[in-house]
Amino acid sequence: MDSIHDLGGMDGFGPVRPEHDEPVFHEKWEGSVLGLQRSILYLGLWNIDVFRHAQERIRPNEYLSWSYYERWTHTLIATALERGLFSDEEFRSGIADAVSSSAPLVPLTSRDTDKAFVRGNFEREGMGEPRFCVGDMVITKELRITGHTRLPRYARDKIGTIIAIRGRHVFPDAVVSHGKEDPQWLYTVEFEGSEIWGEAVDSTVSNLIDAFEPYLLRPEYD
Repeated sequence: MDSIHDLGGMDGFGPVRPEHDEPVFHEKWEGSVLGLQRSILYLGLWNIDVFRHAQERIRPNEYLSWSYYERWTHTLIATALERGLFSDEEFRSGIADAVSSSAPLVPLTSRDTDKAFVRGNFEREGMGEPRFCVGDMVITKELRITGHTRLPRYARDKIGTIIAIRGRHVFPDAVVSHGKEDPQWLYTVEFEGSEIWGEAVDSTVSNLIDAFEPYLLRPEYD
């Protein structure tokens, strides 16, 4: 992701101040939003990548001024409207249209509650071997993208080393842009702290990032 939504490595927002004895929810309505989000994901109309991208389309001033669950609320409304769960008129009136064009949906019952809180498995089988091996040196691409990507800005055009191969997984970029899973090999890449944060960083620091194969190049040959 880009814009204000990719806060990693950005300066000027002040220190992180953890809240002592922070409650699970600050307001009761926040728990309702979590339940609603999980219930909608259970329907299978979109996955977490689509949900994340919807948050990335929130305007920067609103993204910074809204609370965590306020962003979730606006995201759920916008995505539900896009996917036809209800119309704009139904949303504004709070009254369901008696003649709905939406396809019948599988109801979420109390017996299925636990399933709604279990994230699906995004690993996929497929043909072909991974392009990189453990121990390979790689460089992340310098992406400039208006859609969705899981490669953060602070880790672009950086040299690292493959330390694990995690299998083939649904490629978030393709899900959001083309509506297809397009599974890709996923690697854990280790970067020296100085490569990410500069020479002033503690020499013992390193950073690990899970990166999909399309994000990676060989430093000298690609």
